[in-house]
Order: sequence, then structure tokens, then C-alpha cells
Amino acid sequence: MKVSDVMGLFESIIMGIIQGFTEFLPVSSSGHLAIFKNVFGFNAQIGIAFDILLHIGTLFAVFIVFYKDIKELIIVAFKMVGDIFHNLFSAVSGKKDYRKILSDGYRRFVLLIIISTIPTGIMGFLGKDLVESAGENMLVIGICLLITATMLFISDKIKPGKKNAGNATLLNAGIIGVAQGFATLPGISRSGATITACLANGFEKEFAVKYSFIMSIPAILGAALLDVKDLIDSPPEAGELVNYISGMIAAAIVGFLCIKFVNVLVKNRKFKYFGFYCVFAGLLSILWYFGIFN
Repeated sequence: MKVSDVMGLFESIIMGIIQGFTEFLPVSSSGHLAIFKNVFGFNAQIGIAFDILLHIGTLFAVFIVFYKDIKELIIVAFKMVGDIFHNLFSAVSGKKDYRKILSDGYRRFVLLIIISTIPTGIMGFLGKDLVESAGENMLVIGICLLITATMLFISDKIKPGKKNAGNATLLNAGIIGVAQGFATLPGISRSGATITACLANGFEKEFAVKYSFIMSIPAILGAALLDVKDLIDSPPEAGELVNYISGMIAAAIVGFLCIKFVNVLVKNRKFKYFGFYCVFAGLLSILWYFGIFN
């Protein structure tokens, strides 16, 4: 094995660990990956395939932790589609045998996730070029990290609410989706933004964490789909796949542990400690931009 291959494997695993930590801890995965590439000189164009696999790794973590909920949501989603077609058939045929589409909490959960995904998808699609250019600017990353810190300080001050899938409104879901859309900017934590938005909208603490991570599934899949064209144009070499998959596994393992940890943080109002870290990381990024360390 060549030295370059060893370094490639090392870089992949380190970036997978960073992805796993920062995707779920409220410190911004995209911001830290961008800092890591800029500061340590790792290839910023390491590959679209690698970015996709890192996100798939974190998705595995979400599916493992929330397996029962996700399984139920998928089953319910198919039932809802079946009920929609059944109601349409009943209307056309004149038989008044209508089924109530939103008959329980899980069905409302599915609807809320769909509503949250819409603004996230629109903002992600329209802002794709802006996000890519922002990832190369340490000043922007630093400012976004300071924004994340502010959100985390606020989140610890919010009194816990009583909303869950049964009584959360569509407006609540839309606002949380907008928060997730802004979190596509490198330096703004997706989990920090969405959990803070959930708490601000009166969600129960445990449900806020669950909602934040489950709503990441369509967002991450959507981001991956946006990169499919680039992946087809520039497919990875066979020798790169081992490194990429190693990074994906690292992201999945670390991500699993971090999801468990975040639930404890929210319950005990400990986000402020990550707020202090984001202030530190943000100021360092800004100072780096102005050449203080050069």
C-alpha cells in the first residue's frame, strides 16, 4: 500500500468521525468539514461520492436509534396513500366510504415531516451554489458558528412545551423546516437550529430531539439527490471506495453515540456548553480568515 493510499484512508476516517460528531452534536458538520479542509489543506474536492457516503453513514445512525418510529412512519405513510386513492375512488363511484387520513399521531407525524421538508427542499435547491461558495470562506463559516452559538444559548432558556405529533400545527412544522433550510449554510448547526426551533414552537423535549433527527432523513436524502448528477459526471475510482466506505462506517458509529448523547443534553439544558465551543470555533475561523495565524 502506498503512503498516499494510507493518508487517503486516514483522511477518510478522520472526516467520517468529524461528520458523525458534528452532524448530531449542535456544532455544524458542514462548518467543521469545511474548516478541516481549509486549515489542514485536505483536498476540498475530495469527491461528491464521499460526501454522499458520509451522509448515508449518518442516516444509518438515525435509522438504528429511531428504528421503531421510522418503521411505523413508513407503514403509516403507505396506508395514507392507500386511503387517499380509496377516497378518490369512493368520490368517483358515488359510494360514500371515506377514510380519515389523519386518524392518529403517527399519521400527523408523517404530515408534519412532509410540511417541514418543503421549505427545506426549496431553500436547499435555490441556495446550492451559495452554500458551496460559503464553504470556501472562513469568515462566513465563523459568522455562522457565532449564529449557532446564539441559538444554543437561547435554547437552554426556553421553557419546555407540551406539543407532540398529536397537537403540533402545520405552521410549527413549516417554521422548523425554514430553520433547517438555513442550516444548509456551513457553520449553522442543523440539529441546533431544528431543536431550538422545535423548543421555541412548544415541543416536548424528547419529541423535539426525535423530530429533529427524523426530519433530517428526507433533507439528507434530498441533498444527496442534488449531487447525483455530479457523481455521474465524476464517478469515484475503484481504489477510492475502500477509503470512502471506511469514512461512512466511522460516521455511522460516532453518529449513533452522539444521537444518544444529544437527548441527554436537551433534557438537562446543557446546550450552552456547545454554545461556548461554537463561539471559540467561530472566532478562530474569523481570525484565520484575516490571516492572524499565517
